[in-house]
Amino acid sequence: MNHPKMNYTYVGIDSHKETHTAVFLDCFFEKLGEITFENLPSDFIAFLKEADKFKLEGTTFIFGMEDVSQYGRVLLRFLLANNQTVKHVNAFLVAKERRSQNLDKSDKNDAHCVAQILLAKLGNLPEMSDEDERYHTLRTLVVRRDFLVRGKLALKTYLHSLLTIDFPNYHKFFAELDGKTSLAFFTKYPSPSMLNGISADELALFLHEHSGGTLGLERANEILSAIDTTTNESSEKREIRSKTLHSAINQLEYNIEEMKNLDADLIRTYRSFNTTLTSMSGLDIVSASQLLSCIGDIRKFSSPAKLARYAGIAPITHSSGKNDKQFASQRGNRELNSLFYNLAVRLIITFGPKHKSHNPFFYDYYHRKLSEGKTKRQALKCVQRRLVNIIWTMLTNNEDYVNPPMVERKRKEVKDENSK
Repeated sequence: MNHPKMNYTYVGIDSHKETHTAVFLDCFFEKLGEITFENLPSDFIAFLKEADKFKLEGTTFIFGMEDVSQYGRVLLRFLLANNQTVKHVNAFLVAKERRSQNLDKSDKNDAHCVAQILLAKLGNLPEMSDEDERYHTLRTLVVRRDFLVRGKLALKTYLHSLLTIDFPNYHKFFAELDGKTSLAFFTKYPSPSMLNGISADELALFLHEHSGGTLGLERANEILSAIDTTTNESSEKREIRSKTLHSAINQLEYNIEEMKNLDADLIRTYRSFNTTLTSMSGLDIVSASQLLSCIGDIRKFSSPAKLARYAGIAPITHSSGKNDKQFASQRGNRELNSLFYNLAVRLIITFGPKHKSHNPFFYDYYHRKLSEGKTKRQALKCVQRRLVNIIWTMLTNNEDYVNPPMVERKRKEVKDENSK
């Protein structure tokens, strides 16, 4: 009876912008051959035909790819469309394997290491499927939104630096710099001198129109009394500053409109997954989409422990003799780790004068860990690990989040204590 690994010919692929390199191994780690081909869809069919000469009799191909999201994305789609089995090999494992063999960094060496890891860890590597294309689409939207958010922050910072020259107290006039009324005002009046001769009633009418009736004469008087409409600045300098301000405002308005359109696409794409993540307080559609796009198909993780290791939340144990020490993991998907960290913080913080907690269960759980002698960092890590279990269960079973019945549990504990 053959070992299951003897049923395959193993193909490791190193992907690049111009070319891909494939190395073929048998189940005994013996190299069968090597092919380098262009990163052109028209060359992929020829690659499969040429690869047949390295396929061992009675076996099927199984492919390992380090890059399944950038330069290797088109090849991945081609292989899946041709009913080939493809597994994702983490780049960290490839680099570690290359260093352990003291190999130079080259395409053929990387492809060889991918094939070796594919063979050695066959049952533990995630298998790619057509379903991953949907997660890749969601991931594209999440990354684009993050880019727009960072761009918006940079534009607001730049706009702030321009406005503080002539309007040092502008934040007292408008609640938000990127609000509709604020942008309309600074578009029409980029310089205080532009308000020279403008009456309070005229400005109040402008503010009333652009604020939907929330601002009026009182705010107009505040603005006019706070600024100096007389200036000795040359018209040329004023014109340059006005053009610069208009340009920054136009970019910010474009960014806002882009984000509005992208959010509509993000909501529609997220809802196509029919998940229940947003049933948990602290997770809106944006943060739920970020989690889902980082995790991908939950079926890749057979247990919450594997998801925790992937996110770098599971501790690493160093043992020697009778001594065992645990350390926080610095490996795993750092973005996913950050998402779980931010979610944990949101769930344990309090707000308002009465310090009401966002989630009483996790607030209680966090402080219970503190009372057990854990540091704040360790207690927060426990909350993250608990969240991994919950998120894994919600995605696996498509269940809504429900807080455990804390009140009933505490009453039962008190009742049991009184009966003693």
